[in-house]
Amino acid sequence: MFSSAIVPPTKSQRTRAHIRDVALVSFRERGYDATTIRLIAQEAGVSVGTTNYHFSSKNHLVQELYLDVQNAHREAAAPLLAASGDLVHRIGIVYRCGLDQLSAYHPFAPEFLSAAVSPRSPINPLSDESAPALAIVEGLFREAVDGASAALPAEFRDGFPHALVLAHLLLALFWVYDRSPGQKRTHALLERGLRLLRLALPLTRLPLLRKPLRELLDLVADVKA
Repeated sequence: MFSSAIVPPTKSQRTRAHIRDVALVSFRERGYDATTIRLIAQEAGVSVGTTNYHFSSKNHLVQELYLDVQNAHREAAAPLLAASGDLVHRIGIVYRCGLDQLSAYHPFAPEFLSAAVSPRSPINPLSDESAPALAIVEGLFREAVDGASAALPAEFRDGFPHALVLAHLLLALFWVYDRSPGQKRTHALLERGLRLLRLALPLTRLPLLRKPLRELLDLVADVKA
């Protein structure tokens, strides 16, 4: 019989996880600019060479941060999605939980944006390197759409989560520049958008408007690509 025991992590795996944890704390407490490979190595109690062996650059650790934030996003949203069948409410859950997970990083958000803004940056949210984290966000929006009690017409269900992801990135950009207490302006913008969405969704069932709305979603897909 095969053993069902969980294989314990190796020393190398434990070292990698420790370096990652130290880096994530530093990003949260110091931001992007002040967190360096040398500082991470020092606080992790390992050499710079060991740190570079596991993570060849600071940007590889930023990708770990992206994954950490989005995994927490998914964990926070999942029970709330399970309790609601209303489509717009479910979409709002994904947006609100996403903003909540970002809140701790707001003081340093401009630093991360400055490092990520170039299309060639490996920490650009639309880069190939960022795809695993972005896939979590899209998966949440797809779950919000597919699990609603009143389903969208089939021709809109596939493309709609792509549009919601693009809106999520734009909302996050607005959030970076939002200096209102608790980023209240961002939350107010979100709620206004959700109210408009509730008014607009019935239009997807009108034959006269289906084609232009379908073309709009196709355009969003092209922009995201």
